[in-house]
Amino acid sequence: MSVVTTSRRSARKAKGDGHLRRAEILEAAERIFIAEGYEGATIRKIADEVGVSSTALYMHFQDKGAILLEICEATLKVLLDRNRELAARPLDPVVRVRMMLEAYMRWGLQHANAYSLVFSEPPPAAAPLSEGAADLGAQCYDTFEGVVREVAAAGRLRTGTVDSAAQALWMASHGVVAMMSARPDFDWAPKDELIAVTLDGLLNGLVVD
Repeated sequence: MSVVTTSRRSARKAKGDGHLRRAEILEAAERIFIAEGYEGATIRKIADEVGVSSTALYMHFQDKGAILLEICEATLKVLLDRNRELAARPLDPVVRVRMMLEAYMRWGLQHANAYSLVFSEPPPAAAPLSEGAADLGAQCYDTFEGVVREVAAAGRLRTGTVDSAAQALWMASHGVVAMMSARPDFDWAPKDELIAVTLDGLLNGLVVD
């Protein structure tokens, strides 16, 4: 899913001039949800951002809760596809764990808005995650945990269990994305270096060579 982080209001569009209208609505809604929160976002604001009437927007989505759910599901589907592809590679499981964590951090930093909606902001009571989104999230984690389980089965976990090791790796990687996204003006070390140092520290501490 393409994420645009700078707001740009579209000119009012004529009827039927865009087959990408639904994607435009999702991108605009994502920006507004992040900037103003779920409660602050309104159908009118989203429609104005896209350059359509509220009536036209309702032709695509029944309410803003449906928009939020589609954003979340699309985000999780991308992550799941990437996790499955990396998990299936014929490589050492520690190498695959590292690749999955690196891909997770890089994707989160590249798509900070969508990442925040799914992993950093509690879903509003008016739009809880659907069963489909919750299932996608569970599959993302299960795919990652499965590779950590391979590491443990080979007797290479230095400490902890499969559950605690997988969760610690995931939480630490989330911290990098969340902090860099929340504090963009902080004098962070270069992104590539931070990712590499984080992964080196985590895996050297948890995995026996």
